[in-house]
Amino acid sequence: MRLSILYDRLRWEEKALAEEVKKMELPVELVDAKAYPLELVGDSRIDQIFGEVVLQRCMSHIRGLYYAAILEKERLVVNSFSVLMTTSNKLLTTLALDRAGVPTPRTAAAFSLESALEQADRMGYPLVIKPLIGSWGKMVACLRDRREAEALFETREMLHEPLQQIYYLQEYVHRPPRDIRAVVIGDRILTTIYRYQPDGDWRTNVARGGYAEVASLDSEQKELILKAAEAVGGGVLGVDAMESDRGLLVHEINGSVEFKGAASVSTVNIPKAIAEYALEKAKR
Repeated sequence: MRLSILYDRLRWEEKALAEEVKKMELPVELVDAKAYPLELVGDSRIDQIFGEVVLQRCMSHIRGLYYAAILEKERLVVNSFSVLMTTSNKLLTTLALDRAGVPTPRTAAAFSLESALEQADRMGYPLVIKPLIGSWGKMVACLRDRREAEALFETREMLHEPLQQIYYLQEYVHRPPRDIRAVVIGDRILTTIYRYQPDGDWRTNVARGGYAEVASLDSEQKELILKAAEAVGGGVLGVDAMESDRGLLVHEINGSVEFKGAASVSTVNIPKAIAEYALEKAKR
């Protein structure tokens, strides 16, 4: 069985995945999504380029999403198009979590500057605004009062980008100076870490200079993490949660999870487990 790793920027994670597959003495190819156009009707060249199993690892959510849609007609893709569609969009993720009864921060969507300001006032400050699509904490802002909200909302209106005119507003959760990242594979939690930001930034992304420590969750928290992963369709996921006075709140799920930070502190071989999961799924 051949395994292909689809990427658009070759990171530590993709290299580590390829090395683990080689150790299994199986064929593996690193495929640059930017280099291969695929015909939707006719000779798609998929057999020439891809193995039977494809690990979708594109940094660009849009590129990875539509590549998965094309490949799925002939290949097993991890994660699937439907999972990527949900997890790449924070609004869709929130809806999936809420439908499944997974505790998540109070969240609202507004579709004009005026209604966004009205909703922000209703929810109260401080308040968090996030882009529907994005990672690494980019374009995420904490609004301390109405004046800051007006300034940021007016800037978004000038961008003339349709997604920027959808205002995804979330309550600011008072929590310890950390959040939780659980790497979930199928129906099990592979490893869990706390993520801290040393400079006091409330955004705890490791990509922004944060650091990780191994986390220990109780059985109820683990059950909640797995319920959240199931809510978006399962697969290889990064489930992000915050501790609060209401218990654990799941606020985001990453369908193309970066795991270098988790691997740096965990005793679990994360890339090996991901590769084994994809290959076993293909056999089934």
